[in-house]
Amino acid sequence: MSMSRLNLPNAISLIRILACPILFALLLSPEISHLLTAFFLFSAAAVSDLWDGYLARKHGWVTDTGKLLDPLADKLLLVATFLPFYIVSHRPDPLTDLPWWGPLPLWVVAVIFGREILVTLARSWAARRGSVISSGWSGKVKSFVQNIFSGSLILWYVLIRAAEARGWEGDALWEIWAPFHATVLALALGLAVFLTVYSMGLYYWQNRALIHGSGEFSR
Repeated sequence: MSMSRLNLPNAISLIRILACPILFALLLSPEISHLLTAFFLFSAAAVSDLWDGYLARKHGWVTDTGKLLDPLADKLLLVATFLPFYIVSHRPDPLTDLPWWGPLPLWVVAVIFGREILVTLARSWAARRGSVISSGWSGKVKSFVQNIFSGSLILWYVLIRAAEARGWEGDALWEIWAPFHATVLALALGLAVFLTVYSMGLYYWQNRALIHGSGEFSR
């Protein structure tokens, strides 16, 4: 693949893919510095997802390769966050529990990953028939809310460990921020699960007429 301006969005997607193993390793660490690095790395990856799509649409750089690379990067980013979240939240450490949820439930991981597996299988099947699955609005909103949850949880792990290490408990600012942050985090996960199920149903409904036909699918 030529690294020219014409495929700059594809290059950004490749960088996101390469960042995923690093993010995975950082999230397994209890060190504040590692978690803070993971937060900034994840934030950059999430923003780049919006940026490469904007560049592709604005400059007409949309390609079939990009339509495959971008969702692949999204799925790897999902694996690089939710698997460590599940592993870490089930450790015997009260600081790793999710607010309101406790350890990340296995059924939540199954719903989120199951949706992505089904979409990937459908995309592969469509590709063999000469069609490409592109992103629809419900998939984009779902991904955005998932990113809000993931970023919030990583930052929560940073702050909760910093609060313990620096004795912020009882501090007025912390007593205001912690409940607010916890509420946003917990609600974001609930909304992400709902949108995962909803977008999956909408995906199949919108593409029902194409199951035995041809054309472009929407995710």
